[in-house]
Amino acid sequence: MSDKVQKNTNLEEEINDLKNKWKKALADYDNLRKRIEKEREDFVKFSSARLLDKLLPILDTLENCQGRLEGKGLRLLLEQFKGVLMSEGVKEIEAEGKNFDPLKMDAIEVGQGEKNKVLKVIMKGYELNGKVLRPAKVKVGIGKEVKWQKQSV
Repeated sequence: MSDKVQKNTNLEEEINDLKNKWKKALADYDNLRKRIEKEREDFVKFSSARLLDKLLPILDTLENCQGRLEGKGLRLLLEQFKGVLMSEGVKEIEAEGKNFDPLKMDAIEVGQGEKNKVLKVIMKGYELNGKVLRPAKVKVGIGKEVKWQKQSV
């Protein structure tokens, strides 16, 4: 092989190598751009989580008051407050009568009832855009009645 042919072959290999590196760099850049955009969207979506979490006890108090007091004003206030939370992506976790989900619920009581079914919601839980903001506190069925016996030592 002549020197010119060898040089051309080497140059073609080098060009192909540089093209492949360039394509890989473009793909890496595109992936980075997509990841940064996704992180930015998630940041915006969940940046309000701390504030919304602080508002949930106020919602609990308003709901407790509504159960004890009759009043159109309180009902309207509660509806408006829930509307604001919903517009921000807050959704109540449906628990009562459902199967116990340890990712969305905390079992704080157990009782006689269908095994692993939520018998009662002690404190409502909420999600923010599909992510648990506050787990529901629930009473869970354990199946048959369990008799606790004191063991002698």
